[in-house]
Amino acid sequence: MRPVTAVGHRGDPYRVRENTLPSITSAIERGADAVEVDVRLTKDGVPVLLHDDTLKRLWGHDRPLSALSYEQLRELTYDGVPTLREALLTAGEHRLMLDLPGGNEDSVRRIVGTVRECGAGERVYYCAGAVAMLQVRAADPAAEIALTWTTLAPPRPILLDAVRPKWLNYRFGLVSRALTERVHRDGLLVSAWTPDTTRSMRKLIFDGVDSITTNRVDALAAALRKARA
Repeated sequence: MRPVTAVGHRGDPYRVRENTLPSITSAIERGADAVEVDVRLTKDGVPVLLHDDTLKRLWGHDRPLSALSYEQLRELTYDGVPTLREALLTAGEHRLMLDLPGGNEDSVRRIVGTVRECGAGERVYYCAGAVAMLQVRAADPAAEIALTWTTLAPPRPILLDAVRPKWLNYRFGLVSRALTERVHRDGLLVSAWTPDTTRSMRKLIFDGVDSITTNRVDALAAALRKARA
């Protein structure tokens, strides 16, 4: 059995509000090797953890993050939305997988710069589609990248040469043993997201993936222990 990295999707969202410091801590306590979080910028350029472009779903305010300063965000969420710096400190020696929804050149540069300022380059890797990952590569030639890929057709060699990913990051329903074998032959690792049933997790382990991102990291940790037994 290949080693499999257990990644908590936005922390431990079935128990604790996603993309918060307690959610990161809960995921690690329940067996996560790494935690995936979403990073966006406030109006004044502070990288914070939030998946959506507004506060509506999680915090009940129909306000776009891009229109809020960091201080306004703190007030509206009672200091509940952490900065990337705080998340890096909370994760400690565990890795963070930074998803960059809506990433553009400016936001990617600021996020990568924050990681660099925190001395966390070895504890961070990035995931998103091709456009954002090309920007990460331009900002940090040494960055570890998981290129999110949503089709069974392989990425074109010219894209792989430009992004230089370590991982291809697939929706779990696309993954098969044939796909993982093909990706491994190409010298890349396979990450899958986001299976939440034990049956799906076991299939991915059998198919030979290298990483699984899930909302139920405790169930994944249990499945991995059983598979190794």
